[in-house]
Amino acid sequence: MEPSPEAVLARTYSLIWPYLDERQRRLLLAAGARGLGRGGISKVARATGASRQTVHTGLVELEGPNPAVDLAGRVRRPGGGRRRLQDTDPGLVPALEALIDPDTRGDPESPLRWTCKSTHQLAQALTAQGHPVSDDTVGRLLKQQDYRLQRTQKTLEGAQHPDRDAQFRYLNEQAREHLAAGQPVVSVDTKKKELVGRYANGGAEWQPSGEPERVGVHDFPDPTVGEAVPYGVYDLGRNTGWVSVGTDHDTAAFAVATLRRWWEQMGVAVYPKATRLLVTADAGGSNGYRLRLWKTELARFAAETGLEVTVCHFPPGTSKWNKIEHRLFSHISINWRGRPLVSHEVVVELIGATTTSTGLKVQAALDPRPYPRASRSATKSWPQSRSGGTTSTAS
Repeated sequence: MEPSPEAVLARTYSLIWPYLDERQRRLLLAAGARGLGRGGISKVARATGASRQTVHTGLVELEGPNPAVDLAGRVRRPGGGRRRLQDTDPGLVPALEALIDPDTRGDPESPLRWTCKSTHQLAQALTAQGHPVSDDTVGRLLKQQDYRLQRTQKTLEGAQHPDRDAQFRYLNEQAREHLAAGQPVVSVDTKKKELVGRYANGGAEWQPSGEPERVGVHDFPDPTVGEAVPYGVYDLGRNTGWVSVGTDHDTAAFAVATLRRWWEQMGVAVYPKATRLLVTADAGGSNGYRLRLWKTELARFAAETGLEVTVCHFPPGTSKWNKIEHRLFSHISINWRGRPLVSHEVVVELIGATTTSTGLKVQAALDPRPYPRASRSATKSWPQSRSGGTTSTAS
């Protein structure tokens, strides 16, 4: 692979740089910028580490009325020019490092304990300590000390259960055994509820220049329209998904109703000889392991279908490992990014149009039925199996 023009410039300048004086270096930078054309100043500055102003000054000198006369002009002696602030003020850099150090920042005496570490705030704090400095100089000093603007990173898992590895191994073994036997394995969960109407949606979509999609300034839900509650069922063996878009509450009855619709619309056709069903789910929500209604509805579903239903719940705090999150829901979010979900029908169509290069296919349907939050008395009795179906749960 051929090196880029910037790489060639950097290599060339590094070889000849020690043999040139100040003005000759500026003229060489200017010649390179002119040869590169549009954007040449920025490219040369990045390749050599010189400032854009230095390259621009060289261009002015190169394009002067009489370059031959300009070339004979005065050149500063080595070491000439304005001295760096860190040289004239040796305490500047240590003071800056003390301000941005995490331990010092937590000190009650720190002037930046409760403020953002912006270059403006840091410059103000340094000036108050007797180190007058500008915002730009603070930014330059931070880069020299190998500091960069960085977001927070989600890496802390919290307390780990001593049996966590065994829990995941058991879940994986159950899924592997069911798939090897040709039995269905599905991952279920509720996607984030979405406001229906002309509301802002994250992401961007290609539109004619200056003609963005117009949406409401405020995200106040319309009580006459409500929200969209997508509950999904992802088939691990077939790489297919079913999503029911509800209009009422996200209850266990709604969750099992979605599982039932998946079985009737997709599952029974591709698994005609199935006798068992493995469901992997999060530990909380409408399919939480503590919900009696979830177990009651699953027992009813098992009785109707004759399937032996096993539920494996992921341990608390590990929902990101649920397959449906990154094999189905993430692709749905990408498919409707930057588009207002103006109606429930639009939500259904966008979900149903979701595909991937690996062959993901999704079916979706609206479920307008009411799913009121059940009272405690409604989940006291368990239905009797009519077809020999049974349920079991494992966390």
